[in-house]
Amino acid sequence: MESELEKLRCSLELIESQNSQREKEDMQIDVSCLTDDQTDFSDKRGSRFKMLELSRQIETNTTTLKTLQDLDATFKRFEAVEKIEDALTGLRVIEIEGNIIRLSLKTCIPYLETVLRQQEIENIIEPLEMNHELVIETMDGTCELKSAEILPNDVYIGEVIDATKSCRQTFSITETRSSLEFFVRRVQDRIALSSLRRFVVNNANKSRHSFEYLDREDIIVAHVVGGVDAFIKLPQDWPLSYLPLELISLKSTTRNSKEISLSFLCKIVEVANSLSVHLRRNMSSFADSIEETLLQQMRAQLHPADSTVSAK
Repeated sequence: MESELEKLRCSLELIESQNSQREKEDMQIDVSCLTDDQTDFSDKRGSRFKMLELSRQIETNTTTLKTLQDLDATFKRFEAVEKIEDALTGLRVIEIEGNIIRLSLKTCIPYLETVLRQQEIENIIEPLEMNHELVIETMDGTCELKSAEILPNDVYIGEVIDATKSCRQTFSITETRSSLEFFVRRVQDRIALSSLRRFVVNNANKSRHSFEYLDREDIIVAHVVGGVDAFIKLPQDWPLSYLPLELISLKSTTRNSKEISLSFLCKIVEVANSLSVHLRRNMSSFADSIEETLLQQMRAQLHPADSTVSAK
């Protein structure tokens, strides 16, 4: 538009300059000659008409350009606001179609350095942000949550969905947005917590033990000596919290370990959970203690007269 306007202005200036030059020349011509020169009069009238037409086009295009410039400025303001909101909240709307909302989630991982220090983890490089896409389906004609899916599907959000639906009655009609806001924030909290747990588990796998994190059950499986799997229940907010881990069960996995009795395994669980809180806060230390307790109890069972069972 600016380029077209510039061309129109140049054309108008050219015509005006031509008319100005022609007027100067006309002043030197006899008036009687002018009355007989119909062609010259027609040219002047055509030039004036063209000037009026160009002036009208310039006025129209100037108005259009001003409107486009205002729209462009408004769009840039909205774009700037969206970028700031995305940077501050990590939330961006990708698409809204019917009752389907697609969101881009950028979740910062809080307290990573603190957790790594608590778990005695050194020289580890992990991302400080996790990126996901959240597809939300709402009830027809409302903003109430119906279902949701997270991509990639590496974080269990089923409990968050259930919690949001169960809390629906606590939100008033004028606060229907709050239920979705509650859901999205809880999902980000879950992403952050699951990421922290995976960092700890992945690092622990570099030791002589092997660990698995079951996000859906909030359980870590430690594969210890003798073909035994130790199922460790994670307390709420672990590893951010200082609550101790809890051994909930042991399972024999090899053919030789099948001979281990259930009562023996239950004894190991009891002894392991009676260990000091300090040992049970650190996953690797707790796995070492479970393994040591298991070996002690096995020796005591094989040589009851020569062994003393220690629960500490």
